[in-house]
This record gives sequence, C-alpha cells and structure tokens, in this order.
Amino acid sequence: MSVQVWRGSMAHYAGDAAEQIVARTYTDMGLELAETRWRGQSGEIDLILRDGDAVVFVEVKKSRNLDQAALRLGRRQIERIYAAGSEFLANEPKGQLTDVRFDVALVDATGQVQILENAIGMG
Repeated sequence: MSVQVWRGSMAHYAGDAAEQIVARTYTDMGLELAETRWRGQSGEIDLILRDGDAVVFVEVKKSRNLDQAALRLGRRQIERIYAAGSEFLANEPKGQLTDVRFDVALVDATGQVQILENAIGMG
C-alpha cells in the first residue's frame, strides 16, 4: 500500500469517526438521526437530523484543532450543501417550506466537538 493510499484511508476513517461523534452529540441533545452521508445529484450532506418537524443539515469538519476545522468550509461547498439540502427537502411533506437549519460541527484531533448552529446562513 502506498503512503498516499494509506493517508487517504486514514483520512476516510477519521472522517467517519468524526461524523459518528457528532451524530452521537446531536442524539444526546434529543435530535433524531435521519440520514448519514445523504447523497443527491448536487452532492453529499454529512448528517441530516430531525428536531421535531425541523430538519437540521450538518457539515462535519475535522482537523487538528477547532480553528483549523472551521477554515475547511469554503463558498463552493456551502453552495453544494444548499443545493443538496433543497433536493432533500423536495421529499419532505412541507417541501421547501420545511423549517431548516444548516449547522457546522467542528471536531478536533482529541474528539472535542463544537456545534455552530445556523453557521451557514441563507443568502
């Protein structure tokens, strides 16, 4: 196995672990996990949760520390998340009128989680 393949595998497993930690954090707060790595034509959403009738879309960012994790979210990725979220909402009973929130969950190398609610504002 090449070093590049090994690093890619490690990053994949670290990302999976970060998503699991974040999902557990949200479920401990009383939200219901609806989807993990939901994929639409526009792209993927890491976690989708339900908070009553509201839908919470979560982008998980992992890095050595929380500040570095926060810097990993770019404009194109935000646009992709909005588009994928819109696709997901097409199958909800209220469609685009569903109450939604776009959160970012930061995870550091020790597994510490910081949730930024409504971190990705519309517009």
